[in-house]
Amino acid sequence: MHLQQLSVINFKNYTEAGLLLSDGVNAFLGDNGAGKTNLLDAIHYLALCKSYFNPIDSQQIKQDADFFIITGTFSRNGQTEAIACSVKRNQKKQFKRNKKDYPRLADHIGLLPLVMVSPNDVSIIVEGSEERRKFIDNVISQTDNGYLDELIAYNKVLINRNALLKAAADTGRYDQSLLEIFDEQLTSSGKKIFEKRKAFMEAFTPVFNSHYRFLTGEAENVELIYESQLLQIDLETLLRKSAEKDKVLERTTCGVHKDDLLFYIHGMPIKKFGSQGQQKSFLIALKLAQYTLLQQAKGFKPLLLLDDVFDKLDDKRVEKLMQMVSNHDFGQVFITDTGYNRVKQIFEDMQVPVKLFKIAQGEVDA
Repeated sequence: MHLQQLSVINFKNYTEAGLLLSDGVNAFLGDNGAGKTNLLDAIHYLALCKSYFNPIDSQQIKQDADFFIITGTFSRNGQTEAIACSVKRNQKKQFKRNKKDYPRLADHIGLLPLVMVSPNDVSIIVEGSEERRKFIDNVISQTDNGYLDELIAYNKVLINRNALLKAAADTGRYDQSLLEIFDEQLTSSGKKIFEKRKAFMEAFTPVFNSHYRFLTGEAENVELIYESQLLQIDLETLLRKSAEKDKVLERTTCGVHKDDLLFYIHGMPIKKFGSQGQQKSFLIALKLAQYTLLQQAKGFKPLLLLDDVFDKLDDKRVEKLMQMVSNHDFGQVFITDTGYNRVKQIFEDMQVPVKLFKIAQGEVDA
């Protein structure tokens, strides 16, 4: 699969831009703030119906404009897919595939698999467990629509159960029968989510380890551990045992919404003891493992978007990374960087073709 053409109108700092893309490596090069990352985000919109960086669609509209439009032409399994996304202020987002509206946006997820690597991803390491659950959920959702449905159902029940606990604390009236209904619903969805996360991590972990070893020349020992309360006991039992605690705290204290990933380097938490370069290498290996599993599940190569990945990496790791993304394991690649000559030289040295785009103040020069 690859993106042949990309067009944006009134998107972020672009009034209008159109790009014809290589099916290999594409590099968007220019100063900070020029709009390089905005082009990656436009591609992300077409694949996943939303911005990678900001959940509020209206904030992606160029200042003083009333709408934005992103269109892209993809080649996928020998078929052409024309995808269009448009947002008007105070109106619902429109998303079309080959000029036909989707009944719901969730039906589009997974059609055009994509992996983005961004400096913002450091939140997966340094922030709370919610960021790491989002990472797992994003990968599984691109290969399993049923998983996304279970996740939505689980979160709805969780909100209702927490509201019931809060209301019981406020009023002193406790509806045991309604709580049991919520527990049954939470258990049904929670068990399915847990089993899919567990199976995913069993497949994901060895692939991650392989990518990290290559990227770092096997210089560092890292561990990736899936942590879930359901590894020890089933959710139905957990909810029953935590009932009194939940009443006191007025919230649901057990379930898959408490799952986490633990990251270690040389036996120590990488959040506290990893250098910036080690943390970035860890993140890149996570995302490349995500790419590998998506490719295996889909049977074709997803898009790979690398935003400012050279920063914080030493020359050896940069060389290893470029070797990885330039070989036949990866398909169409998009890179952003401030160093035009650096990127040009890297790919010339490897004798790998690259299409270079100079970006300046929302203007594109191929």
